[in-house]
Amino acid sequence: MNGDGEPGSFDVAMIGGGNMGAALLGGMIDSGRFAPETLAVVERRDARRQELVEMFPGVAVVPDVPPCSSAVIAVKPDGVAGATAAAVAAGAMRLVSIAAGVTLSTLLDAAGSGIAVVRAMPNTPALVGRGCAAIAGGPGTTEADLVWAEDILGAVGIVERLDEHMLDAFTGVAGSGPAYVFLLAETLAAAAVDQGFDEAVAQRVVTQLLVGSAALLERDGDPAQLRTNVTSPGGTTAAGLARFAAHDFAAIVSDVVDAATRRSRELG
Repeated sequence: MNGDGEPGSFDVAMIGGGNMGAALLGGMIDSGRFAPETLAVVERRDARRQELVEMFPGVAVVPDVPPCSSAVIAVKPDGVAGATAAAVAAGAMRLVSIAAGVTLSTLLDAAGSGIAVVRAMPNTPALVGRGCAAIAGGPGTTEADLVWAEDILGAVGIVERLDEHMLDAFTGVAGSGPAYVFLLAETLAAAAVDQGFDEAVAQRVVTQLLVGSAALLERDGDPAQLRTNVTSPGGTTAAGLARFAAHDFAAIVSDVVDAATRRSRELG
C-alpha cells in the first residue's frame, strides 16, 4: 500500500523483473528510502515471479501492473510503450524508463499529458551496485521528479543529469563502456597466455589488475597522473605505452565511442 494507506496501491511499480529491474529493486530497498511493502514488481514469467518472491520478501510480485503512483519501466525497448500506457492507466503520475534508445518523445506519446517522464540510461555495473547512470527529464518534470529518479538510480551507483541530446554520447561512453573494459580484460589475458601463463592464472591476474587499478582511480581521480606515476622513463611500462601510441590508441578509442554514439542516435 502507499503512504496514504490505500489498499492495493503502491508507491512504485517496477515493470520488468529481469536482471536490471531486480538490481534496482534490491538497491532501492537496501538504500532505506523505499519500504518493501510500498513496492511491486511486475513480471509475466511464472518461474521468474517465484524467484522474485524469494529474493524480495514483502514486495508484491504480480503479473500485471497494479494501482500505483509511480513506475519504473524496465522492459525491452519494444515493450516500453505498452508498459508506459499500462502504468498510467494504473494511476502512475511519474515514470522513469531505463530502456536504451527510447526517447522522451516516445515516452510522452505513450504516457499522455500531465505525466512526469524521465528517461534514464544505466549501465550493467548497476548489477553489483557500482553503476553509472544518466537521466533527462521531459517537459513539466519538476525538481522533485528528478530527485525521485535519482533516488532510484542512485541506489545502485552514481547519477548524472544531462540534456537528452547527450544521452546518446553517454551511451557510447558509459552504457557500452563495460564491454570495452571486458574486451581489454579478454585481450590482456590472451596476451598473458601467449607469454606462457596458465589461462586460469592469467584470468586471475588480469581481473585483479583491473579491480585494483579502478580502486586507485576512484581514490585519486586523475588517470593521467596515475599513468605517469607508474611510467618510468625507458622502463617496461614506457615500452608498452609506446606501442599504444604507435597504433594511435587515442584515435581508436575516440572512433569506438563515436560509433556507439551514432548507433544510439540511429536506434532512437
